[in-house]
Amino acid sequence: MHRLKFISITFIFIMFAFSCTPEAVMPDWPWHEEEEPAPEPEPEPEPDPQPGQKGKNRYVWISCEGNWEEYANDQAMIISEIAKMKECGFTDLVVDVRPTNGGVLFKSSHAQPQTRMDCWTKNGYEFINRTADFDYLQTFVDEGHKQGLRIHAVMNTFVGGCLCPYGLGSDGMLFTDPSKKEWASVVNTAEGLKNTMDLLDDSVDYGAKFLSPINPDAQAFVLGIIEDLAKYDIDGIILDRCRFDDYSLQSDFSDLMKAGFEEYLGQTISDWPGAVMSAGQEELKKPVSDMTKKWLEFRAKVIHDFVMKASDKVHSINPKIKFGCYVGGWYSSYYYSGVNWASPKYDPKADGYYWAGSNYKDFGYADHCDYMFIGAYASSSSIYGSGEWTMQGFCKQAAELFMDDVPFAGGPDIGNGSGFENGGKGSLMPDIVDACINSSTDGMFFFDLCHIRMYDYWKDIKKAFDKYLETI
Repeated sequence: MHRLKFISITFIFIMFAFSCTPEAVMPDWPWHEEEEPAPEPEPEPEPDPQPGQKGKNRYVWISCEGNWEEYANDQAMIISEIAKMKECGFTDLVVDVRPTNGGVLFKSSHAQPQTRMDCWTKNGYEFINRTADFDYLQTFVDEGHKQGLRIHAVMNTFVGGCLCPYGLGSDGMLFTDPSKKEWASVVNTAEGLKNTMDLLDDSVDYGAKFLSPINPDAQAFVLGIIEDLAKYDIDGIILDRCRFDDYSLQSDFSDLMKAGFEEYLGQTISDWPGAVMSAGQEELKKPVSDMTKKWLEFRAKVIHDFVMKASDKVHSINPKIKFGCYVGGWYSSYYYSGVNWASPKYDPKADGYYWAGSNYKDFGYADHCDYMFIGAYASSSSIYGSGEWTMQGFCKQAAELFMDDVPFAGGPDIGNGSGFENGGKGSLMPDIVDACINSSTDGMFFFDLCHIRMYDYWKDIKKAFDKYLETI
């Protein structure tokens, strides 16, 4: 009994001694040792879609309208030309799956399939019907990946139909579903505010009919289409025409835009839209009022906020899919479209742009994209240069405005005007590739495949790519 008492007292004394040391450390009893957890295995690196690719990405744009006659009903033609694109030296295909008419060329529970398209044919300008039932996008995915090419789907964003020129007629949701008229943009005309669906003179206002980018129902509709698209095994999703209607300041002056702008300002506006723009105003008048600058900021905010939603939607469905936007490289006037595609770190006001207010920079959306595409749509005689309206200048400026927020590719339109409209420019391809791919870009693209086919630029572009690859 005394021995047990002695042992207990001794144990208490030892414990007291340990507790009084500068660092009260418990003795390292062997039976208290814990086994170190086994290290977690390092995640295996994702396979490179194009193992061993040399050089920067080289994209070819495949517009729906321009290639409809060849592709709408001919799966074999698509497969055959994918092989030619691979042989030409392209690494990536950008496939248009939602044209301005507003239908889609993939499986969607939100939008109707595109079953006809207005386009130029050997017989003139006409509608061509799609009677085939193969999955258009899936054909590119299956064959493109088989050929080792990455596949990116591009969709026209805020469009709901098209009023075709030359009296051909109309097509699309806004024309076939009158209940969607309230989704359409409202235009500030000289005769007052008018819904774009009330402007149906195809000699004046033909082309895509836009949805109001701020309309919540229109946004939900477009986000639903994006959700359907993100379920495909594609490498990227690109938004085109993610902007306001046309390249003018007349859109959108809907009631929803007015309410949103008043909330942004924190005040009501009694003179609408006169406090912002006069009736029918198409250009800014200097000096630009503070109210007008705030309006330009707000328009950029509307697009910025939607891009955030679209990016989140894509990545919530498949985080491996890259998300991005196509924009025109002419930043100095792109505010007309209500878009600030630069980095939010870039301040156009500090850089001397007279139309930019103090907060315009806050709505640059480049940091919400995984990649972007810059239209370097200069003339055939303006390949090299340092400013806008040269291919090289467009790309260099974009690099400065992105401020390392996002990788991007720049490229020309080699068929629509500006000296390219008659073909015969194959000898320019090496300079075009050099100017666009070696100007701080992460790649370059050609718009459009139909022009490559029409003017037989296949060998010229291959030689240009080969020449570029020899230098790296």
